[in-house]
Amino acid sequence: MELSHLRYFVAVAEELHFGRAARRMHKTQPALSKQVSRLEKELGIELLHRANRKVRLTDAGRVFFEEACRVLEDVGHATEAARRAAEGEIGALEVGFFSPAIYGILPEIIKTYRDRFPDVKVTLHEWTSAAQVERLREGKIEVGFMRAPVDDEELITEHVFHEPVVAALPENHPLANWDTIPPEKLANEPFIMVPRRKEPSSFDKYVGICQRVGFSPRVVQEVFEIHAIVGLVATGMGVAFVPASIQVFQRPGVVYRALQDQGAQIGTAIVRRNADPPPVLRMFISILRKAVTDLSQRSGK
Repeated sequence: MELSHLRYFVAVAEELHFGRAARRMHKTQPALSKQVSRLEKELGIELLHRANRKVRLTDAGRVFFEEACRVLEDVGHATEAARRAAEGEIGALEVGFFSPAIYGILPEIIKTYRDRFPDVKVTLHEWTSAAQVERLREGKIEVGFMRAPVDDEELITEHVFHEPVVAALPENHPLANWDTIPPEKLANEPFIMVPRRKEPSSFDKYVGICQRVGFSPRVVQEVFEIHAIVGLVATGMGVAFVPASIQVFQRPGVVYRALQDQGAQIGTAIVRRNADPPPVLRMFISILRKAVTDLSQRSGK
């Protein structure tokens, strides 16, 4: 039994006239009649009673008509669902992010994407960059927001944006009244940093800022999350380098100051597996690229 046979039968059952049903289905009347007769022969049941050029449903035909309509409706739903899945309009997306991203462009991207594709289930996972790399390899997430660069041949990295690095200082620090700080002024300061094994790109970037002016940072405390770094700076334990976007997080006891170093920039990237992305991920990346372009235009970059 073919779906076309069901469609032909339903057309005749609704019109109760072979001629009108044939025109509706863009078939000749003899061809349509032949297809319906073939369906009845296959079922071994008379579905239509034909007499004096009139057509009516048999008792079996009425039952079959209801079930055939239900089948065709289900096929229509399945076809539409498949189309929407192919267009990335439905499905699920697992997204990893490292904590600084929540203060940057991530919220805008997620909101825009969810507004555009409300039927895609988006699940966010907060992990360090190193943990996200492992989750990507394992197939547990489709895409991750992390520090660039990411050196892995199995993964594709796309830079999203760069932002300045600033110094986070206790509010009573002698340099807190400066508008901008030469990095060498921090040579004797205790530093609070994320361990290199968790955020190697961030760690290397911050150490590089120090080494360019002749010193290595004296790390007195390592913590995994950026809000914990800011919290410890507020206690007076030390100073820290943080991305400029973290300045939206205004913590009492902490001030942020620009660095006198044009090279003090840090990048955020999206990273995915080196394979053809599924439709939901393709649409996510498309929206992300537009959001980044809009952000650059608003900031004048």
